[in-house]
Amino acid sequence: MRRLAAIAVLACVAIFATACGDDTVSGPSAADYKAERERLLAKMKKNKPTPPSGVAKAPAQAGPADSALGGFGAVAATYSYDKKGKRDPFKPYRHNKGMQADASGPLMAYELEQLQVVAVVWDTGNPRALISDPRGDMHVVREGTPIGKNDGLVIHIGDNMVLVKETYIDFAGEMTTNDVELRIRRNQGG
Repeated sequence: MRRLAAIAVLACVAIFATACGDDTVSGPSAADYKAERERLLAKMKKNKPTPPSGVAKAPAQAGPADSALGGFGAVAATYSYDKKGKRDPFKPYRHNKGMQADASGPLMAYELEQLQVVAVVWDTGNPRALISDPRGDMHVVREGTPIGKNDGLVIHIGDNMVLVKETYIDFAGEMTTNDVELRIRRNQGG
């Protein structure tokens, strides 16, 4: 057993010695990269387009990082952002289409997938359902109750489900409606 281990160690040392003994490196060196970079920068400076006469050239602020990059990251010092006619990128898209920005009920703060139907009273003139939110709070809803982030509205309460009609603006900017059923889970008796 020791002889087999010694042979394996000697074989690994022999393979390592032959692999490390090859000092030739294939491919370009750091000096080659530097020469190619300088050649390309000289070519770019030579082919740099000139601005039309009558257009003033904006001064560029080149810091140490920009000079190392050849001025690629330089930004004109005179640029200022004008928000007129542009939407606020930090607000959801539907705020710009005139839809209601504030939630008009406690269940409007959640997605429909986060809500759970716990109980339903449906065989009356005024059906109601008990909905649980992710925090564990219970809410009683009736037909016409606002629910969900996409301006949902409870339109029907059945024996084991609540039907919600969502109205939202899709990515193309068109008004879209979607009917979503919230059901009591089977393990709860639904």
